[in-house]
Amino acid sequence: MRERRRIGAYGVLRDGGGRVLLARGSERGPYPGVWQLPGGGIEHAEHPARAVEREFAEETGLAVAAGRVRAAVADVAVFPSDGVAMHTDRLIFEVEVRGGDLRPEVTGGSDELGWFTPDEAAAVPLMPFTAELLGVPVSPLPAGLPRELPPGPVVPDADRRQRFAAYGLVTDPAGRVLLTMIADGYPGAGSWHLPGGGTDHGEQPAAGLLRELVEEAGQLGRVVDLLAVDNLHNPAALGPEGRPLDWHGVRVVYRVRVDAPTEAVVTELAGGSTARAAWFAPDQVSGLRMTEVAARATGHRGR
Repeated sequence: MRERRRIGAYGVLRDGGGRVLLARGSERGPYPGVWQLPGGGIEHAEHPARAVEREFAEETGLAVAAGRVRAAVADVAVFPSDGVAMHTDRLIFEVEVRGGDLRPEVTGGSDELGWFTPDEAAAVPLMPFTAELLGVPVSPLPAGLPRELPPGPVVPDADRRQRFAAYGLVTDPAGRVLLTMIADGYPGAGSWHLPGGGTDHGEQPAAGLLRELVEEAGQLGRVVDLLAVDNLHNPAALGPEGRPLDWHGVRVVYRVRVDAPTEAVVTELAGGSTARAAWFAPDQVSGLRMTEVAARATGHRGR
């Protein structure tokens, strides 16, 4: 099986009675007859929040505004006829209606819309990520699914990359912050960054972050909550490939606690992109040269 990846953004819209809006997959899509939260794939360079607003308008006719990110999860679906194991990272946002009229996308990926209580949703076929978010049992998908690959390129463009990564605002009981320095030869070299990095095929975002925390700093942590989604588009990123690449990075940022901190040590498993790791007291952070995402997460401008 060839391993492929995609990133999707989905919205949770509730009515006044606490019901959630779901969309049923049409015959044109990979999961016909299966219900899920409205949403779909993120386009290259597109911010995930804008993606969920666009997908919601296409699938439901409603203009919505994306609010806080509720969850970041991943799953893998096997498409035997294509010989592809598709890993999908799914970002789930709260959304609020700003206008429009509710209608299904009959010529697209969904052919019916409905409002469901959790009990009502449990009685219909659900995508696993939707069942998990609604807090209902996850049931096997109907036999014979999925049928075909979701929309999007199967073969990635060698000079255009989309990458999903998980990072952490990592603190210890003394209030210190853990940061890692980007190594020479990588975009942002010499800047202090949040611990974390790209997740592996089949890996959940939070699990990937905790793995990276061990590799980059030798620390055992626990994820406390999901803070934000960060989007980075660099159309001419110069890294170890030796030529400019059109990079689009989608990054989730978690709050992480290390209850028993040790000296921060970079291991050989970090892959060469991390030069150093260190703990910093709050009054030391503001004077550091930091990446934009690290500065935002720590609440300091850096330099």
